[in-house]
Amino acid sequence: MTDVERPPIRDWETDFDHGHPDYAAAAPEIWDQLRESCPVAHTDRYGGTWLPTRYDDVSAVAHDTDHFSSLGAVVSEWKPDIPPPMGYAPPITSDPPFHAIARRMLLQFFSPKAINAWEKVARETSRELLDEIETSGASEVDAAEQYTQHIPVRIIADMLDLPREDGDKFRVWIHRILEQTSSQPVEWEDTLDYYLQHKIAERRQNLGDDLISYLCQVEIEGVPLLDEHVRGTIALLIIAGIDTTWSAIGASLWHLAQNPDDRRRWVDDPAVQPFAVEEFLRFYAPVTMARLVSEDTEIGGCPVAENDWVLLPFPAANRDPEAFEQADEFVIDRARNRHSAFGLGIHRCVGSNLARMELTVAIEEWMARFPDFELSDPDSVRWSTGQVRGPRTLPVRINKGEAG
Repeated sequence: MTDVERPPIRDWETDFDHGHPDYAAAAPEIWDQLRESCPVAHTDRYGGTWLPTRYDDVSAVAHDTDHFSSLGAVVSEWKPDIPPPMGYAPPITSDPPFHAIARRMLLQFFSPKAINAWEKVARETSRELLDEIETSGASEVDAAEQYTQHIPVRIIADMLDLPREDGDKFRVWIHRILEQTSSQPVEWEDTLDYYLQHKIAERRQNLGDDLISYLCQVEIEGVPLLDEHVRGTIALLIIAGIDTTWSAIGASLWHLAQNPDDRRRWVDDPAVQPFAVEEFLRFYAPVTMARLVSEDTEIGGCPVAENDWVLLPFPAANRDPEAFEQADEFVIDRARNRHSAFGLGIHRCVGSNLARMELTVAIEEWMARFPDFELSDPDSVRWSTGQVRGPRTLPVRINKGEAG
């Protein structure tokens, strides 16, 4: 399937489209422009959508569950028709009080202790991919297609006890759901829902100690989870747990490829690495969430109507000069860094420990193997469209003379 061709943008203040390639290529500059001229932009596309760009406005919407519902987490041409409180991908599409129940049952799998046990897998996976790159002998590689896009896919597959070789399918579904928001329907047999429906049915007959098996057995007030709940949560972990992380890893490598001083600082001063990871998350935060207006209200003084879409661009909030000193600069040793890369409010990312670990390990292993690299063709770097932003293609040249 080819991507839908989108009408040209007339004015970012009144006709923006977050799914347009022009937006993907220059999002930080657009946020800066809007923050100065129209901090709460509007478009008639997708049936009416708002885009606040100031930290305070984004935070206010994220914390206001009375006026803004999470039932619609991804903006599209159609509104979700699954009634509250569960939504189609709990807990991210769940409103209170059900949200807390759906979230709580996942916490044991994503606690710091649980995620520490997966670090070895992440490190081995990264090294396997780097071995493949090194063995190929190529000095120019696509760091996105050959490295970053595989690490979270393989780890999530292992957590769910799904075949790693299904990663190509995951990538197709992620692209379709997050980027092709205006595309035509596809055959049911070629959807993520169909895939998961069959995997869940198989798992119910052969339970293990994986996350799918756990959800197949857990109960809420003595009642087993509906298949729709299990399927929606697993879909969430595949979509949100994969694309967001590979985007963060890719953007971090994109930055390092262009900034030799930061590469040297990473290698020569290991103590700076935890600060650098948090700055990667702030400066290149990949995720924009969405809400549906549940009753007429306002955002930053702008009236918004019931059933309008609202985008929550956490990356834009992270670059607001009212919230961060030197907000438009990457400061590798930034000490005070209360960024919103993992969201704000009740929907703060349940998988943040996993994402931070994968990002850290992926950069550590790449830099240990290839400390000296650069973009081989900056103009061919392509950024994803939609609500998760990261490089889909990342051609780099590895200077092997200084490789570790």
